[in-house]
Amino acid sequence: MKTFGDNKLKAFTLSYDDGVTQDIRLIELLNKYGLKCTFNLNSGFLGQKGILDRWGKRISHYKIHPEDVKYVYDGHEVAVHTVNHPVLPELPDEDVVREVEEDRIALSEIVGYEVVGMAYPSVGIGYDTRVPELIRTRTGVKYVRSVEDTDSFDPQEDLYRFRPNVYNLLEMDRMFELGKKFVELKADRPQIFYCWGHAYEMDFEKDFWVKLEEFFEMMAGRDDIFYGTNKEVLL
Repeated sequence: MKTFGDNKLKAFTLSYDDGVTQDIRLIELLNKYGLKCTFNLNSGFLGQKGILDRWGKRISHYKIHPEDVKYVYDGHEVAVHTVNHPVLPELPDEDVVREVEEDRIALSEIVGYEVVGMAYPSVGIGYDTRVPELIRTRTGVKYVRSVEDTDSFDPQEDLYRFRPNVYNLLEMDRMFELGKKFVELKADRPQIFYCWGHAYEMDFEKDFWVKLEEFFEMMAGRDDIFYGTNKEVLL
């Protein structure tokens, strides 16, 4: 039977996309509570400045500078999000492979270790029947997170269409419900609780950062839970 860390049956992991400067504040919270996260970056956008206008609000969407990536994400995991965040199902095979593998290689050079994880750049599901097989057979990526939720904590066999449990921005109530369920779970087999999001989304409302810290505090410090990056938990 697969276990996590020091033979624990429960594991909690997170991932956040896009490599934005709000990740710095997020990492401060993660480190405060001893949590681990995987950050999915677009190497083609590193250092770029931008503003997002959503729901009538304008928020910063500045990307971490490439020279700062290794320092900012130290202690966590950096993973692929493609070079330019395209809609992968719309690309020919060679372009899918190039977007993934060039990002993986560039990020590996920046952080100084081999990058093996990924999250699909999402417009809709982010993949079709062809894309996961291309990534599995023609790149060095060993797992890919999708955006399709599941209520199950059971480990998944298909790591190239890995389904997380909850998207923290639009499902905060569900995130707390699942978190409470996971914390109280008396596991008799391996169980994984996986949350994902974008750190810039926490700026949409003044209390989002407060709620996120409350969630981290609830999840942290449990003797029966292993806290790891996606790679440490899934592989």
